[in-house]
Amino acid sequence: MSKITALKTKKKLPVFIEQSQMERLLDGMEFGDDFAGVRDKLIIELLYCTGMRRAELIGLKSTNVNISKQELKVLGKRNKERIIPLSAQTINLIETYTQLRDANFNQDAQTPQLLVGDNGKTMTDGFVYRKVNKYLRLVTTIGKKSPHVLRHTFATHMLNNGADLNAIKELLGHASLSATQVYTHNTIEKLTQIYKQAHPRA
Repeated sequence: MSKITALKTKKKLPVFIEQSQMERLLDGMEFGDDFAGVRDKLIIELLYCTGMRRAELIGLKSTNVNISKQELKVLGKRNKERIIPLSAQTINLIETYTQLRDANFNQDAQTPQLLVGDNGKTMTDGFVYRKVNKYLRLVTTIGKKSPHVLRHTFATHMLNNGADLNAIKELLGHASLSATQVYTHNTIEKLTQIYKQAHPRA
């Protein structure tokens, strides 16, 4: 039996949201200026702009955010820490959200988590999934609309815009480069599509 090798199965390519669709969601959609609206936008913004996993988002503590350095410390799989840079826009959103959170809930009763649910307590997996699914429905018709799709979207957009594969690996918290290389297939598919559309002999 040791001489028998398993059949190779074709890996499914990561599903992702188009860049124009994400821009429409984050820049064109109205989330609302209240606590829930700002919190919901921050959930989408952090998942898309950092590529973090859902569990990592839920586990984020307020102390993980370094406002002055514009950085976020994320605790990943096997308790491995990584630092992810944040844009000034994301930092401003975090500050606005924090003010609203503190005004809405008793500080003493709060969890150490940065993001909280409508009751001021730690968010659940299902809560984050429902929020992401709700907003992605507004801009895309792809079948899968989960938080992990935003992780795929982050990596694909970074690669399409010229980011180094090793840098994406570090930002995603992948243990090996092979896990990150799956995103190159999406890029090749996009290049093939552009080539077919643009070249007169294609």
